[in-house]
Amino acid sequence: MKVFKNKILASILLVLIAISQSGCGKMFGLERQKDYDYVKKTLDPNIGVSARKFLEDRATGTGMANDPTDTVFKYMKLGLDYAGIDLAEYEKSDRTFLFLHNLGVRVLPTKVTNGVTVTTSNIPTAGLWFDYPIVTGVNPTTGLPITRPATKWSDYPKEDVKNYFLYLIGQGKYNFDNLNANNVPVKSILPANAVLSKSSMLGYANNGKGFDENGIFYLKILNNSDQAPIVHNNRTNDRSAGYVATNGIVHVFGASLAPSL
Repeated sequence: MKVFKNKILASILLVLIAISQSGCGKMFGLERQKDYDYVKKTLDPNIGVSARKFLEDRATGTGMANDPTDTVFKYMKLGLDYAGIDLAEYEKSDRTFLFLHNLGVRVLPTKVTNGVTVTTSNIPTAGLWFDYPIVTGVNPTTGLPITRPATKWSDYPKEDVKNYFLYLIGQGKYNFDNLNANNVPVKSILPANAVLSKSSMLGYANNGKGFDENGIFYLKILNNSDQAPIVHNNRTNDRSAGYVATNGIVHVFGASLAPSL
């Protein structure tokens, strides 16, 4: 047994000697792993276009990539069109724009059949249209609203949709360089004391007042890490953030945004 152990120790010693003498060359016919100096890189956040063009390009798939499948802002654009909002608002300077990804508006149920994903219903299971459904009546016993998910923007009053999108445009630029782990109030372009009707659950937020009375929303970085998401109204993390448009900052959300803190 002692002889066997000695042979093992001798073999290990020979391997160590071979490693020490191999330098930066090959060992056992293989290249040795070379030292690598890690260099942290940040993708260029500048998108080189206005927030309006960024929105329109990726709502229609006609941007620089000319990809007809890149329509991630399609349902946001449909909402803006329905509300009659002048898209020139997205060309004005010194603003922070909160964009809704399609998934922030509606998520439809799907199933996979023969390797193909198909939609099984037009009734949303997540997103704004699900989280803030249409009120169809009041339960006479509980006094609580009876609701159903929206299936199109026109299920909501046009004025509610207009005010909601005005609330998602902040005055001033707020990005990773001037946000931190504490909530920062951002004054939106929504007029003070704007209201939401009780025709949807949007109007029941903020203790039944709908919007923040001063048209303010709040942004913060989740934990001050450069990899942490930006959080809207203590509730919703961004899907992607920090896009620097030629006229402001764009943050994209893939879940519904509350109309108040």
